[in-house]
Amino acid sequence: MKRSITLPLVFVLLLTLSFPGTSTVSAASSSELIVVNKKTNTLGYFSGGKLVRTFPVATGKTKSLTPEGSFKIVVKIKNRPYYKEHIPGGDPANPLGDRWLGLEVNGTKGTTYAIHGNNNESSIGKYVSAGCIRMHNEDIHWLYPQIARNTKVVIISSSLSLDSIAANNGYSFGITAFAGTFIIDGKPLRLKDDLILESSRVFVPLRETVALLGGTLKPQAGTGALEITIGNRTVTHKPLTTQAVVQGQTLSMIASKNVNNRLYLPLGSLTELFGLPFKWSKQEATVTF
Repeated sequence: MKRSITLPLVFVLLLTLSFPGTSTVSAASSSELIVVNKKTNTLGYFSGGKLVRTFPVATGKTKSLTPEGSFKIVVKIKNRPYYKEHIPGGDPANPLGDRWLGLEVNGTKGTTYAIHGNNNESSIGKYVSAGCIRMHNEDIHWLYPQIARNTKVVIISSSLSLDSIAANNGYSFGITAFAGTFIIDGKPLRLKDDLILESSRVFVPLRETVALLGGTLKPQAGTGALEITIGNRTVTHKPLTTQAVVQGQTLSMIASKNVNNRLYLPLGSLTELFGLPFKWSKQEATVTF
């Protein structure tokens, strides 16, 4: 059932898709990202706005051994010795292989947790390590020169695809940014933040959009969700998820997106969540509410 909302505003969003200043937006920190999914023991390497390669890996013997979260590679070492058993670097018996990409985890400075090679190729794909992420030696030889220090590494156990995990952590896939203008009560207001186009879907900067529509946005204590009010309707939404709560009812939606530390909401969600019907004119590149 279509919901209605009373707003003192009538506005048109002008979208200039052929605007001369069109540019490609990269991820906030880097165009490179590594995702390790412990659920499938798979590592994905992202670069230039796309998933470049995937590799099988081995992770911790128990779920807690390989830490989950967002980390950075801070150390790169060739032929690192295995100090625990006094095995020299480069020795075929070295369980670290001959490449070490050390992760900063809880102040360990890349000395304890790492993505590295192995001395037992049959272990890859299994849950066998003391916490590190093992790769086939041929695979780590390919990956090692691609990776710069401070490359972000996301480690997670998830049923989502690698692309979805990357997107939920702010990675941008071939996203295009372009200028947009709100016309409210006949007055054009140029947006400070760009609009985003991805896979023919338009996203609007949430905070600026809410402000221009005379709404409010505030965090919901203890949940990580946002309470967004426009007119007489309040919507609760946790960033980067595919759900929102409207008047006590949970609705599915296209996930909001983090681009360059700005939260973006799908344009269509303004109708789905706030009851704002609109007409899209491809010829005029306008959205009329």
